[in-house]
Amino acid sequence: MDKGLRFAIREGGRTVGAGTVAEILQ
Repeated sequence: MDKGLRFAIREGGRTVGAGTVAEILQ
């Protein structure tokens, strides 16, 4: 989940949910 968290933080926080969901789905 480190990759997802890093990506979300980089976006700003709004992608936190989307990024996490995408990673879990994959």
